[in-house]
Amino acid sequence: MYLETLLQNLPDYYTGLDRELLTRAYQFAEKAHHDQKRVSGEPYISHCVAVATILAEMKVPPDAVIAGLLHDTVEDTSVTLDDIRKNFSDEIAKMVDGVTKLTNLPRVSRGDQHIEDNLNGSSTADSENGDTAYNEQGQKSRKRDLASETLRKTFLAMGDDIRIVLIKLADRLHNMRTLNYMPEVKRKRIAKETLDIFAPLANRLGIWQMKWELEDLGFRYTNPEKYKEIATQLNERRVDREEQIQKTLRNLKQVIEAAGIKVEITGRPKHIYSIYKKMQEKGRSFEMVMDLRAVRLIVPDIPSCYAALGVIHTKWRPIPHEFDDYIAAPKDNFYQSLHTAVIYDDGKPLEVQIRTSEMHQNAEYGIAAHWRYKEGRKRDDEFEQRINWLRRLMDWRKDVDDASEFIDGMKTDVFQDRVYVFTPKGDIIDLPSGSTPLDFAYHVHTEIGHRCRGAKINGKLVTLDFRLKTGDQVEILTAKQGGPSRDWLNTNLGLVNTQRSRAKIKQWFKKQDWEQNVAQGKVQIDRELRRLGLESIDANHLSQEYEYKNVDDFYEAIGCGDLSLGRVIARISDLTKGKEEDILAPHPATDTKSTSDSVTVLGLKGMLTSVARCCNPVPGDDIIGYITRGRGATIHRQDCPNILRLKGDSERIVKVSWGEVRNTTPVAVEVKAYDRQGLLGDISNILNNESINLSDISLKNNHNIVLIKMVLEVNDLVQLSRVLTRIESLQNVMEVHRLRPG
Repeated sequence: MYLETLLQNLPDYYTGLDRELLTRAYQFAEKAHHDQKRVSGEPYISHCVAVATILAEMKVPPDAVIAGLLHDTVEDTSVTLDDIRKNFSDEIAKMVDGVTKLTNLPRVSRGDQHIEDNLNGSSTADSENGDTAYNEQGQKSRKRDLASETLRKTFLAMGDDIRIVLIKLADRLHNMRTLNYMPEVKRKRIAKETLDIFAPLANRLGIWQMKWELEDLGFRYTNPEKYKEIATQLNERRVDREEQIQKTLRNLKQVIEAAGIKVEITGRPKHIYSIYKKMQEKGRSFEMVMDLRAVRLIVPDIPSCYAALGVIHTKWRPIPHEFDDYIAAPKDNFYQSLHTAVIYDDGKPLEVQIRTSEMHQNAEYGIAAHWRYKEGRKRDDEFEQRINWLRRLMDWRKDVDDASEFIDGMKTDVFQDRVYVFTPKGDIIDLPSGSTPLDFAYHVHTEIGHRCRGAKINGKLVTLDFRLKTGDQVEILTAKQGGPSRDWLNTNLGLVNTQRSRAKIKQWFKKQDWEQNVAQGKVQIDRELRRLGLESIDANHLSQEYEYKNVDDFYEAIGCGDLSLGRVIARISDLTKGKEEDILAPHPATDTKSTSDSVTVLGLKGMLTSVARCCNPVPGDDIIGYITRGRGATIHRQDCPNILRLKGDSERIVKVSWGEVRNTTPVAVEVKAYDRQGLLGDISNILNNESINLSDISLKNNHNIVLIKMVLEVNDLVQLSRVLTRIESLQNVMEVHRLRPG
């Protein structure tokens, strides 16, 4: 049954020999997995066939579909890569190896000691009484490392053979389609990873079909309530909307064909996650999201695209700032189309996409569209261009040994959207979104990056943490000699945001004297632990946690930037969960009052809310909102007599919900600085950007030296470290540290 399904979905260009090989691969996989079941109870071979079918529908070559059938044999059965080489080919074995999970790390963390022994240097003789929570945290940490190493292995292989990552995406897509059989904790973790890594990867490869399905499935499990809410609203109006779209399609077709342009018109499908993102980004309600009604025009050639655009703009009024020409200026993933939005006959917006058939194939299948066209050199040249572009995006990959850092680099340098900025001579530089002047400098030339001391954006001096925007003209101010600052690698300061720049800075420090790096690393870690009030933590045992041979190697890794302070603090925070009172001592709980701060109004991000005095709702109550002129939404209990009387006025009733309750810990902090005007305002801005509540503050001024004592309500050690670093980087601030009791 499974084999017949697969054979029916194979592309027409597969030969009889290809089909015979696929049948043999199916029999091989079925035998290997014969006694295995999925969590759903289905035979395991059903997953292998589903992955191969997804690949076949993309019309990839037979070898990739065979590798899709065999992708779990080495990982989950007694089959080895040598068996696959003997029975099939080296090429298929390489693809299977590329998607096979690692079962152990090249350098596995020590499992024979409790975490508290590692951090505080206590005797292993006490291990029998150790808290099992530490072992669990250590296990979780090792599992995360293993997952990151596996992804790193796949992404490195992707640079050599793009088919490997297509198999990985197909594998993830089928796993997401059947995720409802998994336990809830696992569902959320896998869904979050899908939204963070796999959906952006499909987008970067231009495979729209996979991108939207991965996003919708990921959203369904990470935010089930919001997913259901939007899905219900879409379903409620489906019949009316479809009837309305059909009328629009007929009208558009008539108008375009009357102008002598051959056209195929379809309604563009709506994806729940994209609707949600637009509601969040633009702060609009469901009804106001611009592209809830959208159509796609497929025309024969590029001149017809612009001719159709002219017809539409002549007939209906275009909406300002809603036109994008991705034909003349394709997106960075090679996507091409014309996008516009007009006010239609009924006075409501209509979004229109116009493209050729070839552009449509590229948009749906992205890099995989290469195999959908078997003839013509042009297609091959474009494919090579895409592969080279991907390799350029990942040209830092060989310099990063740490898997977690590698995955972070993929997120910043490969998955992020791009910004396009200009050099003073007018050359265009393509950088990841969120890049700074330092990232620009290192992109232009390594030496310019090393000697960068300032920057001008559009002729004005800016700080080095300035975020570049598309269209900015960037001029780098350099010193005649010198090198980078170690502060540039401090992730809390946000001075460098691309992996490419970080790799070059680290290379520079690695070339410095070994003893100098050790000394610098010791100073950095000692200062950070002292500032956070963690002097009791033993650096020797911390180095063992990271599997360094000795503490000097640990210091050297920090000194040259191989191991960031942020990651060390995150690891300490991670490993001490369950014994958090040793790290962040909680204060007595303060009296809580009902406020509207944590209330979310459906689809209206940032809307002013206030608690109704008549019923005074508190978190946990069923609530509803009533729009009041000039005062935003007033929050009532659903059983409030006043709101029951107003329910006839349904247009002003809105759905609301309590936001997430954050568990924060009050921490006392002292700031020592030379007094200046605006200092408290700058500190307040940092706290506001971090969403940290300031629950107490006192100030003493002595001979122009000011001591500020504050109590900050922080989420964890990582946030505390970040905010202290940012405050210390302010002008006139000498030092910032945490105050310990006594």
